[in-house]
Amino acid sequence: MNEQHHDQSPPPQRMRVSLFVTCLADLFRPSVAFASIKLLEQAGCEVMVPLQQTCCGQPAYNSGDYEATVPLAQQVIALLETADYVVVPSGSCAGMICHHYPKLLQGEWRDRALKLAAKTFELTVFLKDIARIEPQRNNPPSTLSVTYHDSCAGLREMSIKEQPRQLLRELCGIEINELEQSEVCCGFGGTFCAKMPEISGKMVNDKLDHALATGAKILAGGDLGCLLNIAGRAQRLGQEIEVRHIAELLSGDMDTSPIGEGR
Repeated sequence: MNEQHHDQSPPPQRMRVSLFVTCLADLFRPSVAFASIKLLEQAGCEVMVPLQQTCCGQPAYNSGDYEATVPLAQQVIALLETADYVVVPSGSCAGMICHHYPKLLQGEWRDRALKLAAKTFELTVFLKDIARIEPQRNNPPSTLSVTYHDSCAGLREMSIKEQPRQLLRELCGIEINELEQSEVCCGFGGTFCAKMPEISGKMVNDKLDHALATGAKILAGGDLGCLLNIAGRAQRLGQEIEVRHIAELLSGDMDTSPIGEGR
């Protein structure tokens, strides 16, 4: 279960997609959810957003409280399993559904978890590899100066690396200014940043220094946990760099204030 096998046959017309919004997008950055819907519809999908969805259970799971995680996982499965695909604008939440639900659950629920995992994808992977969103023809080079942070869960659990870069190039004309040690953790790590704040603080300082060294005006990424961590540190240190979720860049939403700046 370390990597997904993507079906290379032509996708069905008007795919029914359930969007799993994630807690952080719902509470701190709704623009990510709206941008995701816009992109999925642009790719020809019928998008559903089940209103009963809550947390995927990752915080409890990472803390070892498996008993509390089980009903959350079962609720997510029951809500999402009827869709053709499930799309998540977060590598960590997608990884929870794809890799950890099948390990957590037993019996019938494990079978249902495996079926859900097989059709659950992080947003950029779905857009690029499954829906195959059409590139913009004759797209001029963008004037936006962007660097990109690869989140740990997205990179290592969901094999997300080239898809966001390809989409930024094809849909927006953006070429990434690669930052040094782009595959190194930013220090967020879910509960890690609360349990090991001094180590976490050093890690996010390094990540911010590397981002600033690229000269980019915008740092983009696919996981709001990482982005909130980096944006918060930049604000506390008075460093001027915009932090944005990749969905916002891909959808053309530059009117929403950068993460950590205003409403």
